[in-house]
Formats: sequence, structure tokens, C-alpha cells
Amino acid sequence: MKGNLLVGQSGGPTPAINASLAGVVSQAKTMSEIGSIYGLVHGIEGVFTKSVYNLSNETDETIRKMIGTPASILGSCRRKLSEADYYIILDFFKANDIRYFVYIGGNDSMDTCNRISKLAKAENYEMRVVGIPKTIDNDLPITDHCPGFGSAARFVALSTLDSGRDLEAMSTFDDVAIYEVMGRHAGWLAAAAGLAKKTVEDAPHLIYLPERTFDIPRFLADVKEVHRNLNYVYVIIGEGIHDAKGEFIGAESVVTDAFGHKAIAMSEGPGNYLAKVINQELGLKTRCNRPGTIQRAMACCASPTDLEESFRAGQAGVRYMQEGLSDIMVTLDRTDDPEYACSCGHVALDQVANVERIVPDEFINASGNFITEQYYRYCLPLLGGSLPGYARLQNKQIMLR
Repeated sequence: MKGNLLVGQSGGPTPAINASLAGVVSQAKTMSEIGSIYGLVHGIEGVFTKSVYNLSNETDETIRKMIGTPASILGSCRRKLSEADYYIILDFFKANDIRYFVYIGGNDSMDTCNRISKLAKAENYEMRVVGIPKTIDNDLPITDHCPGFGSAARFVALSTLDSGRDLEAMSTFDDVAIYEVMGRHAGWLAAAAGLAKKTVEDAPHLIYLPERTFDIPRFLADVKEVHRNLNYVYVIIGEGIHDAKGEFIGAESVVTDAFGHKAIAMSEGPGNYLAKVINQELGLKTRCNRPGTIQRAMACCASPTDLEESFRAGQAGVRYMQEGLSDIMVTLDRTDDPEYACSCGHVALDQVANVERIVPDEFINASGNFITEQYYRYCLPLLGGSLPGYARLQNKQIMLR
């Protein structure tokens, strides 16, 4: 099937999303049946502004450098499409002979792919559609993990490791540090902070994920116990932690975004809110770290494993279309080998569109305040290498006259 290829990027960027784009473009360049390779400017918004990049003429050097480039080099978007919009999209595809469409994104992007493909079939327009997964939240189903997660997880683990040492050093001034990590409903990324811990003294000491109901009295008891033993406490919380009623902790109000997802509208967030609670109830000086979008933007912390797998996922998506496949999302499938290995597979779009995968029970300890060894074994290979092993003094403190 001859025609042009169109690729877009959507949703929150990651340090590895451009690696997937590089994989798409490099593979598409090998296909004689593909005429031009176009990149949508700001995702699906580019259809409505009729704005694209011609990627066919980009040099191999530029494509190679994409692999380590942060953010979405084409530009991203979060547009909720109406029924009428899909007809506009299909008309745009027809007018420009788009026969291959690749969309790199998360849950909602997979739904967009699915609906575009179904409309094309209903209109008897022959084309192939493939989704490439992307999300630091790691919440797409079926795939073992998502491109972008390993790099964000590495950032969270490294920043926990280093800022934990800072808290320990300043423990005569600061008692508690709270690190609020992205993850509205799924705690995969917050859980990655636990990989920083090698000794009892190391941060983090407590981890709370959205998958478990958050109880403030139990939380205060946990903090008090750790402080009694160490004189300092490092706490990780997922931004979406909630109480028994499902209300977000520290949220002034809850709003619904264009995709129907609940979002937290707040002035301080759960981290700052809980810092105040700890100070008021326990009398402990507490500070909160909220890195925000830096969690998904730090290419200097990118996982080599993540970049390599993201590139391969992009290549695989185009290769599957060349083989005649459509209506699929590329997956990363972990092998059963003792040493970590991963291959690309695929799954039907309608099995993943708008489906969210949360952290399973076996990855969270019975007390709901830390990860298990199973999560550690799952996540560590995705970071692309071991974390730094910092020094600890071997001799005990002594008192001099």
C-alpha cells in the first residue's frame, strides 16, 4: 500500500518520547511504499491548523540526536476530540494521501488511534494505524512497562537518594521531608523512589501510593515511629493519594478535565498540606519538595535502557504496518530469562484505549507504606544501571572531653 506516513506526539512529554519518534522516522525511511514522512505540529492539533513538519528530509544525524532530546520535538497537545472532529481528521488524511498513521501517547491517545481507525474502515478508506505507548505514569495495560517510565523512575530514585542525604545532614534543623511525585491514580513513579534505599538510614522511609486509602492518623503514627528511631523522616507520596471517601488529600476542589479525568485543583497540594499537619500534630519541622514537570524533562537522568527500548518501539510500530498490521499498540514484553531482556510485541487498540493499570497489591507492603521486593525486582532493570553507592562512615560517633 503506497502513501504517506503521518506521526504525532501527544500528552505529557518524557525524556524518551523523541527516541520513539526517531525509531518511527528511521524505519519509515527504509520503506519504498512510503512517500513523505510528516510530523504533526502539536499532535492532533496539527490537523486542524494544517501544520506539519516534513521529516523525510531530516538528516540521519538529526534523527540520531532526537534519541537523547527531552520533551516532544514535534510539540504536544491535550485536545479532546468531538465526533465531528474525527471526520475532519479523516478528510485531512484523504486530502494528503495519509495511509500510515502513528500516534505516540498515553491512554487517551490510544483511544484517538482506535476511533480514527474505526472511522476509516467505516468510510472504506484504506489505512493502517498504530499507537506507540508513552507515559511516565506507566499506567497503560498489557505492556510490561511504558516507554518514558524508566527515565522518570531513574530521576525520582536519584533525586530521592541525594535529597535524602541532605535531610540526614540537616536533621538538627529539619525533621521531615515530603517528596510529592506525579501520578494521579497510579503510583508506579512514586514507588520508584524506594529503589534509592539500601540501608535503614537511607531515604525514603515511608512511601504512600494512590492505590491505597490514605489515613492521616495512621500516617502520623508512621512518621512519629520513624522519627523516634532516626530523628529524621523522608516521605514519598503520590500526588493522587486520597481518603476513604475518594477525596484527594489537600485538594481545595476537584475538577474534571476535557477527557473526563478528575484533576486536583489546589494551592498547596497534598505534600504541603501534610507538612502543615505534621507540624501542627507532631511539632516536627517539615518541608515539601514538589519537582513538578522536571520529573519528565530531565534528559540528563534518562535511562539508557528506556531510550533504547523507546527507539525500538517506534521502529516496531512502522515494521508492523509494513507487515499489514493495523489497529494495534506496540508493547514491551519482558522475557522469562534470569537476566533482564525485553522484546516488542503488540496488542489490539480496543484492549488498551482508556484502560488504566494501577500498581498491583504484591508490589505494596502489607502496611501500605512502602514497596515490596517484587516491585524492586520489577523496576530496577528499567533504570538502565545501578544507582550511586555513596559512602557511610564505618566508625561509630564518639564523645570527646
